[in-house]
Amino acid sequence: MPAQASDKRKPAPANGHAKPDPAPPALPPLPNPSTGSANPSASLHALWGYLHPALDHIVRAPTNNPSKAPAIDVSYHMGVHTAVYNYFTAQSDSSSGPAGLAGFPARFSIQSDKGKASGADLYEQLDRYYADVAREIFLGAPADDSTLIHYLVPCFNRYSAGAQSVSRLLNYVNRHYVKRAVDEDRGWLRLADVLDAVARTIREDDTREKVQKRLRERRTEELKKWGYREGDPPARVAQIEAYAEAASPPDRVVPLAAVAYRRFRLEVMDPLLAVPKLKASKGGKKKRPPPSLGDKPPLPRGRLARAVKELLESKGGDEEEKRRLAGELAIALRTVGIKVDHPLRKKLDKFLPPEER
Repeated sequence: MPAQASDKRKPAPANGHAKPDPAPPALPPLPNPSTGSANPSASLHALWGYLHPALDHIVRAPTNNPSKAPAIDVSYHMGVHTAVYNYFTAQSDSSSGPAGLAGFPARFSIQSDKGKASGADLYEQLDRYYADVAREIFLGAPADDSTLIHYLVPCFNRYSAGAQSVSRLLNYVNRHYVKRAVDEDRGWLRLADVLDAVARTIREDDTREKVQKRLRERRTEELKKWGYREGDPPARVAQIEAYAEAASPPDRVVPLAAVAYRRFRLEVMDPLLAVPKLKASKGGKKKRPPPSLGDKPPLPRGRLARAVKELLESKGGDEEEKRRLAGELAIALRTVGIKVDHPLRKKLDKFLPPEER
């Protein structure tokens, strides 16, 4: 006997008030765009045209959950991986061909493109992409200090979720280009950075093992600037090294997630942390604000420091929400590479759980 269709309507609520509408559904996965007969791995231009919609969807698209990036279709994910792999493979093959023509400038040499062919061009394009996204976030910041942190924290969480998703999507770039660059001493900490300090402690009769041990000790000293403590488990050491990578200058090759965080620091956090310069008076001396009631004259603050002061010292409001915002801002600052001894980090780290400090 066939089942009868039934009209299962929800009864009206007893109090006569309708239930609030549910949250809008999450964005559907972005489908794989049609490329026709075009080969997305034929050139950087073609590859970027294929990648760009996925990056914008993952990093820029609005979402109901700032801590989770929108997804792309499985076929698109596989297509991106295949296109990047084929692009790197084709470029590596071409770079192993004959050397450039004698008598011509280096830019006409096939060999001169070896660095670009090995992934530097795509890596630099991704760096520029993150710089543009971070700059948009900075330019969209509200002028009112009292709402700055309420804007900044969800923006960073959304940006971070996108950066982590892109890092997984383009993991081949990390494995093929970034790892090799680090092996070639182009990473966040280079031999030249520690060699001078280590050289002063090396004696003529030191063995190679002793020199390597001193280099490792010097690296440990660098990691302490971002919170490393003796005996930290490997997972925490890896996380601390990620903070150091984000703190590195733009010429250092670091994993893609660190590239994104570094750009957020350079384009968003550094300008907000910058202390305004005091204006010089006619006599050439800088004017200081007049002291109030015998206290020391207040020093100028960066905009983010003023916003934190406004958040923590304002009367009323949800105290639990204030503590949450302060703690999440502390996580953002350390993630983008602000050192542990920065005054604002010292102030905000108090709002983190003890095990995360």
